[in-house]
Amino acid sequence: MNNSIRTILTGLGYGESPRWHNGLLWFCNWTMQEVVAIDTDGNRKITIKMPFTTFPFSIDWLPDGQLIIISASDQPLLRMEADGSLISHANLSNLNTKAWNELAIDKKGNIYINGGNMIALIKPDGSSKMVADDILFPNGMVIANDHSTLIIAESYGKRLTAFNISDNGILTNRRVWADLKDGVPDGICIDEEGAIWYADVPNKRCVRVKEGGEVLQVVNLDKGCFACALGGANRKTLFMTTAEWRGFEKMFDGKKTGEIQSTEVSIIK
Repeated sequence: MNNSIRTILTGLGYGESPRWHNGLLWFCNWTMQEVVAIDTDGNRKITIKMPFTTFPFSIDWLPDGQLIIISASDQPLLRMEADGSLISHANLSNLNTKAWNELAIDKKGNIYINGGNMIALIKPDGSSKMVADDILFPNGMVIANDHSTLIIAESYGKRLTAFNISDNGILTNRRVWADLKDGVPDGICIDEEGAIWYADVPNKRCVRVKEGGEVLQVVNLDKGCFACALGGANRKTLFMTTAEWRGFEKMFDGKKTGEIQSTEVSIIK
C-alpha cells in the first residue's frame, strides 16, 4: 500500500547519498557541486560548496563525528575539519580505479568505498586495500544494524549482495542477499527490522525487500528514484531522491528536475 507522497524540495540536480544525521537529511547534490542538509520541511540548514567542479559522490561520518566525502577530485577521499575546510583523508593511489561511487563507515571507523567493479577498505590508520571485486556496477551500500554484515547493491546484477565483516574489517562469505528479478537497485537503506529499501531509477519506484528477496512494500513514483534514507522523529519517514533520467550524456543540460520526496512508512511484519 502506498501512503501519500510529499515533495519537500525541488530544483536539484540529482540528489544522491541521502543520510539522516543529527536531525537533518543530508545529501549530495550532483551536477551542482554541493552537499546539502535540510529539515523535514525542505528548509536548507547547511550548504557545503565543493572546492572543485566535479561531483561529491557520497557522504558518511566517522565515529567521532567528522564528515567524510567521496568525490571525483584528485583527492577522492576528503575529511571536513572543525573549521569547515576539506582535507585529504587517505591516499587511494594504490587502488586501481578512479570511478568512486558510494561509501559506508562502520563503528570502528573502517571506511568501505566502492567504484569500478570493486569494494575497498580504508582503515583508521589510513591504509587501503581492495576487499571485494567482480561487483556488477556497485551502487548503494549499508552496514547492517548488528555491524557484522555489509550489503551492497549490484545495479547491473539486479541483486543485493552481502558480506560478513571480520574483526579486521576484511569482507568474507559473499552471498546473494536478495535476487531482485526486474529490480535495478541504486541507493539503499536499512530499517529497524533489517529489511532493505532500494531506489530504482528505470522502474521509478522505491522497494522494501527482506533477505531472500520477498517484496514487502513498493512506493511508485513519477520520476526515477536514485537513493533513499529513513529518518524523521521516529525514523519512519522514507526520504527519496528523484529526478528525470535522460542518460549520462544529458546530465549537465541544466534541467534541474531533482527533488526530495518523502512518505511515511510502517514496519510490515
